[in-house]
Amino acid sequence: MKNTLRYALVNSFGTAAYVTLIASFIYSLGSWFPEDGKSVFIPIAMLMLFVFSAAFTGLLVLGRPVMWYLDGKKKEAISLLFYTLEIFLIITVIVFLLLVALFY
Repeated sequence: MKNTLRYALVNSFGTAAYVTLIASFIYSLGSWFPEDGKSVFIPIAMLMLFVFSAAFTGLLVLGRPVMWYLDGKKKEAISLLFYTLEIFLIITVIVFLLLVALFY
């Protein structure tokens, strides 16, 4: 149980850190490119980043639970998945509360 919660915390905060880094990167892109934004490479790059992000965050959230499930640790796998999702939901709610507190 203790290991499961630790893995869930690492998965959740790792995902939150990755999302924060990618969002910061995208936010700073505006100053790198011309204002007209007329390049076919911009949507290509964004779609590639989207696909990579889906795969990477899927690995962070689902990787260990799937491995545990296939190894026969079904109860632990389901617990880890739900703990990870619960912790990530709490992080998400905190971010939204901070957003509301800062801008309203």
